[in-house]
Amino acid sequence: MKIAARFPIAVHTLLCIDYFAGKERTTSDFLAGSVNVNPVIIRQTLQKLKAAGLVEVDRGVGGAHLAKPADEITLLDVFNAVQAVDGSLFGFHDSPNPECPVGRAIQPLLGEKLGEAQAALEGQLAQTTLADLVARV
Repeated sequence: MKIAARFPIAVHTLLCIDYFAGKERTTSDFLAGSVNVNPVIIRQTLQKLKAAGLVEVDRGVGGAHLAKPADEITLLDVFNAVQAVDGSLFGFHDSPNPECPVGRAIQPLLGEKLGEAQAALEGQLAQTTLADLVARV
């Protein structure tokens, strides 16, 4: 299983909005051309980013712009905005056998390690800002 493509699409969208600020109107059609997806996907992405306070969208063909400076938007902000995962990255099978010593222990044993792995990922995402990535485009 993979983390939903919503996350890289959202990052790509935000990078375009910042990179093309003042040069192009970053409409959903324009952004869709760069991301190479249907403009409807971009509009859905922009709605989530707007709800998270990361972008503002002008009505009509005005385009989108960042709601705050790129150095104040982390990849974790984007990840959370588009709900790349709901809660835990990792799920468990619903009903391991409680009569089996392994089945009885799997969720607490593995859950701790998987929680640590998710915390590490989130920590890494929190350390990178949109500005860090724009500087490398």
